[in-house]
Amino acid sequence: MAKNKTVFICQECGYESPKWMGKCPECNSWNTFIEEQKTLEFKRAVTISDKHIPQSIVNIVSSKQERYDTKINELNRVLGGGLVKGSLTLISGDPGIGKSTLLLQTAGNISKNYGKVLYVSGEESEQQIKMRADRLNAIYKDLFVVSETNIDIIEKHVKDVKPIFVIIDSIQTLYKPVITSAPGSVSQVRECSNELMRLAKTNNIPFFIVAHVTKQGELAGPRVLEHMVDTVLYFEGERTQEFRILRTIKNRFGTTSEIGVFEMREEGLIEISNPSQVFLEETNYLKEGSAVIGIVEGTRPVLVEVQALVGHTNAPMPRRTSIGVESSRLSLILAVLEKKLNIPFYSSDVYVNVVGGLNLNGTYGDLGIALALISSVKGIPIKLEKTMIVGEIGLTGEVRPVAFCEKLVNEGIKLGFEKFIIPNNNLGKINKYENVIGVSSLRECLKKVF
Repeated sequence: MAKNKTVFICQECGYESPKWMGKCPECNSWNTFIEEQKTLEFKRAVTISDKHIPQSIVNIVSSKQERYDTKINELNRVLGGGLVKGSLTLISGDPGIGKSTLLLQTAGNISKNYGKVLYVSGEESEQQIKMRADRLNAIYKDLFVVSETNIDIIEKHVKDVKPIFVIIDSIQTLYKPVITSAPGSVSQVRECSNELMRLAKTNNIPFFIVAHVTKQGELAGPRVLEHMVDTVLYFEGERTQEFRILRTIKNRFGTTSEIGVFEMREEGLIEISNPSQVFLEETNYLKEGSAVIGIVEGTRPVLVEVQALVGHTNAPMPRRTSIGVESSRLSLILAVLEKKLNIPFYSSDVYVNVVGGLNLNGTYGDLGIALALISSVKGIPIKLEKTMIVGEIGLTGEVRPVAFCEKLVNEGIKLGFEKFIIPNNNLGKINKYENVIGVSSLRECLKKVF
């Protein structure tokens, strides 16, 4: 027998309280508590089948990870080699970034080559999806489309159609009738996600789930959603720019922090197999405030251009603006340049931008950012034409080694770069190449570059 109880649930973190509170004690968010009905089930006798008893790991037969080829190499890369059967993948991104476009292209490819695919939309009608499919040339008889938000009816559709791949667009629109809260609430998202995970695992069907993001760019809904799924993908980019970057945040079947690069066109998302060449397409190598750096995203070496602009200001608080670079990392580099090289930035506005819309993670670009800033302050370009720069800057002004340096140099050679500035401690593995310059400190680097 069940008993109903009223509780207040924080829509940011899922914290439950018997009474309403203005501020959540768990995540410190204001005005996020919503009243919901919670059903309490009395304890009953539990029966355990023979298939679900604890057993020795020695006796368990490991299963092979069977994958579907999506025919989109950049998507296969971020998934770790393809779509794993029985997996639950979450994809999020800003509105209009191209999530539904990518999934419809994927659905068309899999239905063409493997079998039935079910596309469930809670935001668009069947006619709207057909219009997009016409534009993307994704019209196949095994691609089934339905507009539905009731999770129980969706489960029935899955059992009737028997698809090999299911897309849910989006999780915030689904609801379970026995729960009284509105679609998109913590309770609904949590319960619907549990149902989808059960369907995926028991039927060995891969599911793709689309999720909305907040104004701050974070995944909307409870954090438990990220913990439940096998893979979390995030679409980056500006709607006004043509390039899109698909990044892996979590992956139980492959490498994390992997990226896939796409270009948005009228006919859909076109994969970019060599992103370094695209990011450096219009680079002028003899321009002040500009430097080309090498970074590693997952297993892929990528070369991008970093631009810096330093201008004098009379304001008491100079501006520090960075796009694609963490503001804390920029502040650290400016502090080292002021302390160790006596270059004043306290009376200057500083702007740093990564060309192409890529967000830099890690410390690969420290040295390149520092040289771009110095180039802008002095008003002179880096004298070495077609130079790639890589290295981490320490607080004492030393240039520290980075991983995969040889891979970055090989990528630079493919793109026609003539000089390479790398940390001195990385020279041991790369001394077979010509025109590779090793530096151990910022001061030594300045003498060789300017």
